[in-house]
Amino acid sequence: MAGYCILQRFVLCTFALLLLTLTGAAQQPPAGKVIDLTAADGVNIKATYFAGKPGPGVLLLHQCNQTRKAWDGLAAQLAAAGLNVLTMDYRGYGESGGKRFNDLTPAENSQMVNQIWPQDTSVAIRYLESQPGVKREVIGLGGASCGVNQAIQVARRHPEVKSLVLLSGSSDREGRLFLQKAAGLPMFMAAADDDGNGGASGIMEWLYGLSANPGNRFIRYPTGGHGNEMFAQRKELPGMIVDWFDTTLVKTPGKASAGGTHKPSDVAGMLALIDEPGGPAKAAPALEDVRRKDPRAAASLEFTINLIGYEHLQTGDIKGAIEIFRFNVENYPGSANAYDSLGDAYLAGGQNDLALQSSRKAIDLLSSDASLDAQRRNDIRESAEQKIKQLVKHD
Repeated sequence: MAGYCILQRFVLCTFALLLLTLTGAAQQPPAGKVIDLTAADGVNIKATYFAGKPGPGVLLLHQCNQTRKAWDGLAAQLAAAGLNVLTMDYRGYGESGGKRFNDLTPAENSQMVNQIWPQDTSVAIRYLESQPGVKREVIGLGGASCGVNQAIQVARRHPEVKSLVLLSGSSDREGRLFLQKAAGLPMFMAAADDDGNGGASGIMEWLYGLSANPGNRFIRYPTGGHGNEMFAQRKELPGMIVDWFDTTLVKTPGKASAGGTHKPSDVAGMLALIDEPGGPAKAAPALEDVRRKDPRAAASLEFTINLIGYEHLQTGDIKGAIEIFRFNVENYPGSANAYDSLGDAYLAGGQNDLALQSSRKAIDLLSSDASLDAQRRNDIRESAEQKIKQLVKHD
């Protein structure tokens, strides 16, 4: 009898272990399938597909210091919730083909970001929509850092995009104009004030304020880092994104309930004014108003204003760029970065004496500018010294 009991306990324990193993396996998030996409010019784009249930699809676009694999955890959670998810390595990143992104010249970089990547993401969207069971007229997009602008540009080109998730990034002027007009497109946005790239939370607040959709949500964390690096510290964030896509793609496609957690500040209006022709001359009172109401937001605006200035410079609006950079140094006189950027604009406009003066001022401010870490301080010094060397040699 004793032997029988031992055998019986062994069988029961073995069965229990088997049941536990099977249950655990059933709860494992779906594994992704690695696939190869062929770009329009034949370059191989590596991607991973996470199959869910028949229904909407989601494309996730990674930040530029990572690869598609950074999305694996969130993609698996979305697939477990029933969504069909595709992640991809940008051309020049990870396992995708093409010249490595960090080896590109400035001109090649601009062409890659503004022309080639959009073509590649369209190939990815078409693959996602072609998968069995994917509801091609209801697609969601997620982007982190440089993936924010890529996601917004995809949404501009593809009306089937019904929901956006944007983390710690910016968008160009075309993207911002699109957000102003796309009041029916719900957006979930998140950023942290300690973002190492500087100013991301202020930029995201600006983008948030451009859209009139009452269902939009903006989560501004005091700490958390950059892009989907926030997932490590803000454990609730991936679940919030899953819930967001479930609501705006499955339960109520293209719609989010009104009453977001954050109301836009005066920052968006002030930045929109700076972005307009002649706007910097009118924006000083608005900036002072922001400083009075929200000193934290005002402190991060130097970076955002600088970004707007470079956009104007890159599109050939040298006069407008100079006006924006001059506004920045007038309102942030202790910023070495602002003076270095003004030097770039003066140099582009052929105002060599002013370019030299601004570059030297940037170097003078480096030791006292407490907003800079060692890397940024070194970058600004190299940029300013390069201009000085060029200008002195030219003289």
